[in-house]
Amino acid sequence: MIDIKAVILAGGYGTRIKHLISDIPKPMFRVADRPFIEWIIFHIRQQGINKGIISTGYLGEVIEEYFNKCKISGININCCQEKTRLGTAGGFIHAVKQSNLYPEAWLVMNGDSLVANNFEKLVSYLDDQEVGCVILGISVDDTSRYGSLVCDKSNNLLHFSEKEHGQGCINGGIYIFRHRILEYFPSKYPLSFEYDVFPTLLQQNIKIKVCEVQSPFLDIGTPETLTQAEKFIKENFTNLIKPC
Repeated sequence: MIDIKAVILAGGYGTRIKHLISDIPKPMFRVADRPFIEWIIFHIRQQGINKGIISTGYLGEVIEEYFNKCKISGININCCQEKTRLGTAGGFIHAVKQSNLYPEAWLVMNGDSLVANNFEKLVSYLDDQEVGCVILGISVDDTSRYGSLVCDKSNNLLHFSEKEHGQGCINGGIYIFRHRILEYFPSKYPLSFEYDVFPTLLQQNIKIKVCEVQSPFLDIGTPETLTQAEKFIKENFTNLIKPC
């Protein structure tokens, strides 16, 4: 596999569930006896990635303190806290700049969602040297909560669609960017992937592929999905456990 490092985005406020977890950032919500974000780290470790950066913001010191104490075997984890709200893409770029790492590509994941799918197919799109970015798309029966990805017949991203009811492919919150295309990111903050980065890359004729899968998917952004997390992890991820 090509050299890939990971950035996990964990800087959000978790507004919709803040009343349930007021003293911790959302990714630290405990599921199956561990913080949710730790399951994400187990997952990327299983994919052969040995270095990850957690981009933190709100209550970021809670995340940093935890991973200073709990070193996970097989993968090196560091935290990078944003001092002001940088947006999802802004937090990613900030973490990359602070890392002084120059891998061939970066895996970016949201710290509050998981997809029960390996990354082999996702990474395979980079065999085409013209591809600058790959988005993991999830096939769902109702896209209304998320909005959807609109692609051509060759899985090239055309644009994002606003939230509409019906079947479609949603943004799974997992991306791979070649390091060399980061120079095309807009230089402004806050910076959003959906509203700033992807439209800009398309304008620059950077090829963006969508890797669509039908896999179990969960984000813990609402009270309802928060209650589903334990069952989801136990059904899909408990085989990943190794001691800290």
